[in-house]
Amino acid sequence: MALHAELHRHLGGSVVPRVLWRYFQRNRTDLAQPFSNYEGFEDFYTKPRNTLDEYLELHTLVEGVQTDETLPYFVYRLMRGAYIFESLAYLELRYTPYLRTPDHLSQSERIDRMTDIVEIVGKASQIGEYPIVTSQILCMHSRLPYEVNRAIVDLAAQMQHYVCGVDLAGGDAYYADRLDEFVELYAYAQSCGLKTTGHLYETTEGCYPELLPYLMRIGHGIQIPLRHPDLLKQVAAQGQCLEVCPTTYLKTGTLESINQLKVVFDRCFEAGVDIAICTDNAGLHNVRLPFEYESLLTHDVIDFHQLQLCQDAAFRHAFAWTHKQPPASILSNILNPELKPVG
Repeated sequence: MALHAELHRHLGGSVVPRVLWRYFQRNRTDLAQPFSNYEGFEDFYTKPRNTLDEYLELHTLVEGVQTDETLPYFVYRLMRGAYIFESLAYLELRYTPYLRTPDHLSQSERIDRMTDIVEIVGKASQIGEYPIVTSQILCMHSRLPYEVNRAIVDLAAQMQHYVCGVDLAGGDAYYADRLDEFVELYAYAQSCGLKTTGHLYETTEGCYPELLPYLMRIGHGIQIPLRHPDLLKQVAAQGQCLEVCPTTYLKTGTLESINQLKVVFDRCFEAGVDIAICTDNAGLHNVRLPFEYESLLTHDVIDFHQLQLCQDAAFRHAFAWTHKQPPASILSNILNPELKPVG
């Protein structure tokens, strides 16, 4: 029975190394050539990086091959793995559609082609044999010009049958010089009736309280309980949820140990702030969502009751989930009829 909701997964980072390697061997031998075998590629693809910037460079490797022609190939394999190996009932896929358009085209031509990309991803993710409720989050990007980011918001508003919200990605350290611009774009997104999340408070350089009022969920947000716990009361009052992606912080050098997340969970639970546990880039990490839960449990970061709180929070804060109760709670009530439902 499907139990999990995944709220923070990037389309580019979702391609597991074996799938990407096979694609390279069959279609892009130039990209496979630098590696003598699969093991060498997997080590390169999944090894920890020193900084978030270095880590984000890996996305360009996948973005370059996720075209309108190849996206159905990648999305099908993503959905199959998510259903069979992760027991996902709900999945939000986030990405920047502009970066899936041909880079030899002009900016205006690439903007026009974004509609096709959203349509392709939307249709490819609707697979009867793997019945996951899925929707898209379109990412504005900190290194794209205002005109492109505005067009991404417009596209999200126009295609809400496929899109459930907007995000801001590309490295949170780069927001500072364009903060007014991003505030305007988020306010515009809200005026269009869009739901909002954003990569914020992931790193010590990416802490911008000015953006917090415009977010329904906070992408990562771990620096709030770690370094700015005074903001937890505000986050709780606004009903915001943190999208915590444990393995990411080890891969980017943001944290040295998963045990450092215990402070994050303890302070959030104490303050009444919801946390959804996510993978972020399951392919880059070669780690699926159930392992993220297991890893937190085995390192005593959370207990089983807190795990259920996080499971339920993920469904409760899902932008496109319309059921009254998450599958995790339904199964819990069947197995433990005397256990009081969470939430």
